Amino acid sequence: MAALFGSRVRRLRTAAGLTQAELGEKTHVVSTRITQIERCSGAKPTRDMARALDDALGADDLLVDLWPYVYRETFPDWSRAFMEHAARAVSIGQYAAHVVPGLLQTEDYARAVLRLDALLSDEEQLEERVAARLGRQERLASPDRPYLWVVLDEAVLRRPVGGRAIMREQLARLLEAAAEPHITVQVLPFDQGEHEAMGGSLTLLSLPDATEVAYTEGADYGQLIEEPADVRRYSVIYDRLRAVALPPLMSLDMIRSVMEGNHREASFPSRSDRRRLAQEQLQQPGRRRLRRGGRRIPRPRPRP
Repeated sequence: MAALFGSRVRRLRTAAGLTQAELGEKTHVVSTRITQIERCSGAKPTRDMARALDDALGADDLLVDLWPYVYRETFPDWSRAFMEHAARAVSIGQYAAHVVPGLLQTEDYARAVLRLDALLSDEEQLEERVAARLGRQERLASPDRPYLWVVLDEAVLRRPVGGRAIMREQLARLLEAAAEPHITVQVLPFDQGEHEAMGGSLTLLSLPDATEVAYTEGADYGQLIEEPADVRRYSVIYDRLRAVALPPLMSLDMIRSVMEGNHREASFPSRSDRRRLAQEQLQQPGRRRLRRGGRRIPRPRPRP
């Protein structure tokens, strides 16, 4: 894709009667940068660079539309496949062990997380990745937005990524997101103890054709699981995590408490109390039920 991008730039530049130096002046870069792009050598173009080239060459968004595919080439095959599935999923279930999932990150939090990549080459690449992550969040506000159900390990709340000010803003973002009807946030407290997903993060995607895929991720690896029997096993693990996590309203109380800095003094039901409360809720008539994939089925209203 980078080679295709470069060849299109060369064709458009030639058709416009511009030299590489002249195009460099129009886009505020040195001519050698234009040479690198056309020959697919050196660093790949940034999104801002693609926009500048598109404007200078009158490409009618051709280069801007090509850029995401160029960008994805920097990721391993399994990561690109996951992003493609996630972009069309109708339902997303996530367990996050260490950091807030990308779909709910603020810009400053995302920058702090992405900056930790040992393979990051420079600030320009960092900003590319931040922009791409924020761009993927736009789907949560689109007409075909997916249902998103997130289970956060308590460690996610307690670790002040980027510093306390950035973390406070991130916690506020979680509360804001959880107010949306298509987003549910739960917290898995420390007192729950060990569980089957504690080695890393887990994502389940329900696709438009009713198939499901799972994705597991650690600090330096990721694995896309598509075999139905294996996906079902991960689906059971995820359902267990949802069952033992704090209920959504209690989860939001914990997030607020951490944000206010008094989480150590906060009182939340013990594991046994939560089990008892869950059993009581199951025995109540007209209780709120959950569909697979995270949709809420509203409680029937009494007839007048």
